[in-house]
Amino acid sequence: MTSVNSTAGKLGVTHEHGRQIVVSAAGVDIATYVYDPPVPDYESPKPYLHPLRTLSGALVSAYRPNDHRWHKGIQMTISHLSGQNFWGGHSYVRDQGYTPLDNIGRMRHDCFDLVEVTDTELTLRESLTWITSTDEHWVAERRELRIHGIDADRGSWMLDFDTELRNIRGAELRFGSPTTHGRPNAGYTGFFWRGPRGWTGGQIITADGGGGPESMGRESPWLAYTGEHDEVDGGGTVLVFAGSTSAPVPIKWFVRNDPFPAVNPSPAFDEEVVLAPEETFRLAHRVVFADRVWDRAEIESFAAEHPR
Repeated sequence: MTSVNSTAGKLGVTHEHGRQIVVSAAGVDIATYVYDPPVPDYESPKPYLHPLRTLSGALVSAYRPNDHRWHKGIQMTISHLSGQNFWGGHSYVRDQGYTPLDNIGRMRHDCFDLVEVTDTELTLRESLTWITSTDEHWVAERRELRIHGIDADRGSWMLDFDTELRNIRGAELRFGSPTTHGRPNAGYTGFFWRGPRGWTGGQIITADGGGGPESMGRESPWLAYTGEHDEVDGGGTVLVFAGSTSAPVPIKWFVRNDPFPAVNPSPAFDEEVVLAPEETFRLAHRVVFADRVWDRAEIESFAAEHPR
């Protein structure tokens, strides 16, 4: 185990080699990146970020909730990839509904190409391999996670997530979702946040005056979700930037506040992304975690100052 603390005392990093990296700020463990988790095959083993906390220590992520055991904080997922499931659980089959299939893949952490710590930032560059249920290597991933922008006055910090997914299957890959396979308004796939149970029924706010559950399947440069904490007083804000995609398919929002809180800038909500052999699919997102329930004016101000 290796610990690195900034000279300014603003950011600390503890690396439990072979398992996880913990990031702390102001004495609070704000993010834990578990890159080699002991996860059942049915849950599609892959790295995840949990627990996630605000600077005051309030929990803003969920882990293995009883309704979806494969939900773990923030993960990079693909629910439908040319017949394989890198999401976990049952797969949605057209005209049949959710069906248990022997098609659940996994993401293997291969190495960190960079672990860079400064007084105020952590940057991780990681190589992974996506392996199918039949042990075929389909995707070589290069991802970068950057934790930065710690602002004690605002009570906020930021996570940037960039990924490059190269098709090494030797044949075409099709990135999809339950909606591309016939289920309306269930376009979840890609970078996915599951919020704590206490945030159920929280407020959804999008750009240009939009918001609410009707944001499902729509486009917006950002989406904010606010909720009230259990255990501690007050509430918080999770602001997610749609970011960018290299595909011609637009990013659309999968978002729910009932029966549970979830936000996902889906790259294939209702239209598949097709990747030829050796081609690379690039995505970039940003998430902001804030201590208070921000109103629309605060959210819009922050989004204008920190575009992604």
